[in-house]
Amino acid sequence: MKRLDNLSSPQSKSDAPGQPRKILIAGATGYIASRLIPRLLASGYAIRCLARSPEHLRAREWFSRVEVIAGDVARPESLPAAMQNISAAYYLIHSMASGHAYHHLDPQLARNFASAAKSAGVEHIIYLGGLANPQEKLALHLHSRIETGAALREAGVPVTEFRAGVIVGPGSSSFEMVRFIAEQFPIIIGPAWLKHRTQPIAISDIIQYLQVALVTPACRGKIVELGCKIPRTYAKVMTEYAQIRGLKRKTFLLPLIPPWLMAFCISKLTPIKFFYALPLVKGLQNDSLVRDFSARHLFPSIQPLDYADAVRLALTDLSPGQVELTWLNSKREHARLRREGFLIDSRTNNPGFNLPVDKDKLKPGLFPLVTGWETVAGSPAGVFLFAAQGNLPGKLWLKWQEMPAGAISRIVFFAPKGFSGFVYWFFIQFWL
Repeated sequence: MKRLDNLSSPQSKSDAPGQPRKILIAGATGYIASRLIPRLLASGYAIRCLARSPEHLRAREWFSRVEVIAGDVARPESLPAAMQNISAAYYLIHSMASGHAYHHLDPQLARNFASAAKSAGVEHIIYLGGLANPQEKLALHLHSRIETGAALREAGVPVTEFRAGVIVGPGSSSFEMVRFIAEQFPIIIGPAWLKHRTQPIAISDIIQYLQVALVTPACRGKIVELGCKIPRTYAKVMTEYAQIRGLKRKTFLLPLIPPWLMAFCISKLTPIKFFYALPLVKGLQNDSLVRDFSARHLFPSIQPLDYADAVRLALTDLSPGQVELTWLNSKREHARLRREGFLIDSRTNNPGFNLPVDKDKLKPGLFPLVTGWETVAGSPAGVFLFAAQGNLPGKLWLKWQEMPAGAISRIVFFAPKGFSGFVYWFFIQFWL
């Protein structure tokens, strides 16, 4: 695949020399933005982030390199300042977390955004929506994604609407749901809807499409459907993930499992909260397939990875260094989380904590089955990262980090492999 790291920032003809206009990211605290923004910065783009709560971005590595403006698409009066001197804007917002009426709210928020963009002279809006056939009876969240794209177009600003289904990458809600379920259960019980088909796509491919759209005039005003070449059933997506991990898994489909029950189980067993899991589960009642192949002609330099290759790439990205420690901003002294393939135990301000400046300060038997520790090179100042050695049912890391005002955080990252890995985590919590 062609790398896009050297793309230069586009400059409007109306810009003053040396004053390139900025790219606006709406939805900057979300998953896609967290991957897109570093890529755009590396390519030399000037970035402005629109966020309801700018403080939620402070833990991001790139925070000091972007302009952040407090604003809310639900409050149109807050948008003109964000739109000033903007050439192109990414719309990466959805409202599923707001409750059952999100499908009414999403289109109106999009209209607010597009109207402000039109008034400010923004030349291009880039939107990532859901992949589904609008002619079918759709689950609410898929219908809402398609209606949002239509609402963005109403103001008359050229819109590139990308549509994608399952996004494969650490931190993607759909992928983390697949990962945690497939890792834990030898027999995966699910609704008959798992027979529906999808065409997953790697997060790296999504980011390439989103970036190259900035310098592809032919994609403006187009709806572009994205996915790998070979469709899979949702059941196959899970069992194929397990196969790549060396796990034997079978699916057992039942016709009468209510969506709320499946969503409740997902909320207890994966990082996905109930209010988000429920619409995702209901979305399984629809195929998520590419019907229009214009992406091949509009973006010939991008050859999407097959699902299996996308999973392998996601697994190689399994590193504590990739996880942004956003929860540390909450000042919680103790947090247990599931995130990006990890089970995490984070503790701050424990009087017994001391920075272990080398691995010899760590006892080999600090945790069961751990025979030693290896220092992970490349950590920034004030951060010490150690990888556990031993015959563990997964991978274990210890991270120590200096915090403001002299506090110290000790974070345990464990990436379980299979059901035995989750059992191991249950028991080592008594050692933490």
